[in-house]
Amino acid sequence: KVLEERYSSPDFWVTSLEGNFARIYPLEEWVKVEEKLSRGGTFNSSRGKLLNRLNYYGQVVTWDKQGRILIPSILREKAEIKGDVAVLGQLDWLAVWNNDKFLAEVINNPMTDEDGKVLDELGI
Repeated sequence: KVLEERYSSPDFWVTSLEGNFARIYPLEEWVKVEEKLSRGGTFNSSRGKLLNRLNYYGQVVTWDKQGRILIPSILREKAEIKGDVAVLGQLDWLAVWNNDKFLAEVINNPMTDEDGKVLDELGI
């Protein structure tokens, strides 16, 4: 319901950077990312690496009548998105993880004092 009110399109860009979890962007938010990417030089190797990954895992999808989004099979298999999943809001996109992999990520990458300093600098 919230998505329908905020965005005019029922379409989403589903992708990943490394294949470890899915990134789901409302298409209107994804267009903003593409606009930023288009400002870089076409021969920039970092930009090329990023685009290769985003496009390899990426696909435009439309939610079904029950509000579900199908994650592309290549990404679903790589990220092992099956069974229990963790769906995490990331301000303007959603992260979808295999639940066990996400819990391992949280345990193996704890918040540090340095993280606290960076967040403090951001005013959080």
